[in-house]
Amino acid sequence: MPMRHIQRFIRLAAAAALVLSLPAWSNPYEHSLVNGLRVIVKEDRRAPTAVHMVWYRAGSMDETNGTTGVAHLLEHMMFKGTPTIGAGEFSRLVAAAGGRDNAFTSRDYTAYFQQVPKEKLEQMMQLEADRMRHLTLDAKEFEQEIKVVMEERRLRTEDQPQARLFEQMSAVALQAHPYRVPVIGWMSDLESMTVEDARAWYDRWYVPNNAYVVVVGDVDHQEVFRLAEKYYGPLAARPVPGRKPQDEPPQTGIRRLTVKAPADLPVVLMAYKVPVLRDVDNDIDPYALEMLAAILDGHEAARFSRSLVREQRLAVSAGAGYDATARGPGLFYVQGSPSEGRTRAELEAGFRAEIARIVSDGVSEEELARARAQVLAGQVYKLDSMFAQAMEIGQFEAVGIPYTSDRRMLERLQAVTAAQIQAVAAKYLVDEQLTVAELDPQPLPGASRRPAGASRH
Repeated sequence: MPMRHIQRFIRLAAAAALVLSLPAWSNPYEHSLVNGLRVIVKEDRRAPTAVHMVWYRAGSMDETNGTTGVAHLLEHMMFKGTPTIGAGEFSRLVAAAGGRDNAFTSRDYTAYFQQVPKEKLEQMMQLEADRMRHLTLDAKEFEQEIKVVMEERRLRTEDQPQARLFEQMSAVALQAHPYRVPVIGWMSDLESMTVEDARAWYDRWYVPNNAYVVVVGDVDHQEVFRLAEKYYGPLAARPVPGRKPQDEPPQTGIRRLTVKAPADLPVVLMAYKVPVLRDVDNDIDPYALEMLAAILDGHEAARFSRSLVREQRLAVSAGAGYDATARGPGLFYVQGSPSEGRTRAELEAGFRAEIARIVSDGVSEEELARARAQVLAGQVYKLDSMFAQAMEIGQFEAVGIPYTSDRRMLERLQAVTAAQIQAVAAKYLVDEQLTVAELDPQPLPGASRRPAGASRH
């Protein structure tokens, strides 16, 4: 092993050991309001700032056909004012307080955040509580904002060949579950959307009993609870619609698709159906799949980078990805671009060969130790960011995993064995669970394509 890899491994192993030696958290703290809103506070005194986040348990997977994209559209409209705060004033007030703010919509949730000097936290809570219930949904503002969202779709998806590939792959890999629909929505639905669609979504999901607040920073948790009672407490709870199961039917064979689009390089994207984490203590496979992804990708010595890129020169890029935390079904991704003179079929065969080697020969203890250190060290680095800490708490809660499970999940990851990794590769990375999407690059137009535009989201 080259010296630089040995040194990196030593650093990561030390960082991983530090995570596992940390005492059990006495922090975060939690408080529930009478209206059902939960408030989670993690005290971190290292800088005089605070991150304030509001999470709604409503994402694109909760939409219905004909109104896809409404969750993301409503996120935009949340900055259009209330009877007391004019359109666009929210972000100006945050900036005047010396902070930054933004929002994001996923398949599972919609979240809003501000990071401000700690003495401005009360103002942020007041602003968020105001728009949680008193949003102004003006028809003229809506007409302008829906155009912004449609242009965002053009710039970020329709003009970006890899984004189009991923969108089409999701629509083929998943046939029943709403994860098959893009978060930003289908263009035809955006074109026919009305302000009443946005109002119905807001009234249905934007209630305190369908939300939770996460605060991380140089704060006192009791004071945060007092402020939450003051500003969020008066908001009335309302019934939230029930959610019916939307299970994906079993796949019985490989699925394939090709996307033709102007692009510089071809791409091969392979997606295998796999489970996600539901039971932190008793599930095994999601942890093993996470370690498998780390062995295939994530650092210079990982299998794909070493074998496919440097040794075989089969690919200019090759990677793997898996997220164990989701409300819906899971996918294990393998993606890359073939080197000049090599074909997409050759790269797919190369991916399959690397997976087959793991199935037949397993992984070495050295590989597993390196991957384990890589994954666990990321938790140490995350502690340096208040925003990352707040994100982790919020994302766990959004998918039904208690935020208090973070240490237990690290312990379970550390306990993954080489045999378990070999077993999940053999069980799930098979054709019966596979969708293969290929990007067939077409000639680029004479003028350069529009770059992805800047956006607040």
